[in-house]
Amino acid sequence: MPRYNKLVRDEIPKVIKKTGKEFSTRILSNEEYIVEVRKKLSEELTEYNEAETNKEAVEELADILELIHAATKIHGSSFEELEEVRKQKTEKRGGFEKRVFLIEVEDD
Repeated sequence: MPRYNKLVRDEIPKVIKKTGKEFSTRILSNEEYIVEVRKKLSEELTEYNEAETNKEAVEELADILELIHAATKIHGSSFEELEEVRKQKTEKRGGFEKRVFLIEVEDD
């Protein structure tokens, strides 16, 4: 039986159960959950970087967004508050739409 030992979406056990396969899961402690959300974010970011089509990239971005929702809750915030911080940073420092690539800055 293959071992996965990773955080999965909440409905995955139901999906597996429908196939008739045996499986095991457990509920993570808060501390373990934080670690696993970070690992999963890293995994999904790698999958995004390796995506070969726009469709695949958007699928991975959806996974990343779901994990950002989870991580936001872990840190005692809401997605609305996160969005407000994002807007404030954009107003103060801009976004990334202009594709500016900084090469160097003179030292003092």
